[in-house]
Amino acid sequence: MPEAGLGLMASVKRLLSTLIFIASTRLELLANELQEERLRLTQMLFFALLALFFFGIGILLLTVLVVLLFWDDHRLAVTCVLSVIFFAFGLLMVMLLRSKAQAKSRLFSASLAEFARDREHLGDSHDRPDQL
Repeated sequence: MPEAGLGLMASVKRLLSTLIFIASTRLELLANELQEERLRLTQMLFFALLALFFFGIGILLLTVLVVLLFWDDHRLAVTCVLSVIFFAFGLLMVMLLRSKAQAKSRLFSASLAEFARDREHLGDSHDRPDQL
């Protein structure tokens, strides 16, 4: 009879060890996904700011060039047309940014898939008592 008690305790310890290992693995996966997403967002922000800076300088210089080319004849018309074009592109960028912000994020998708697979495996083992 003491052997059965030891076997049961060993089985419970193995079960707890397995559950702790599974939880630890899933938490590590979540932490990795958070780190990857943070790095990706940081890189995107850095590149976006650099792109805005360089495009801003380029657009400013191009605008000055076009206004200087038409200085004698149509400087007001050229300035108005370029202003409308820049506002239109700005509006387009705001619309693209809004659609990007509303898109579903893939954050934690791998972890959620792993949890679903774990739930399926646990559900399958509870359905079939012959495996115990």
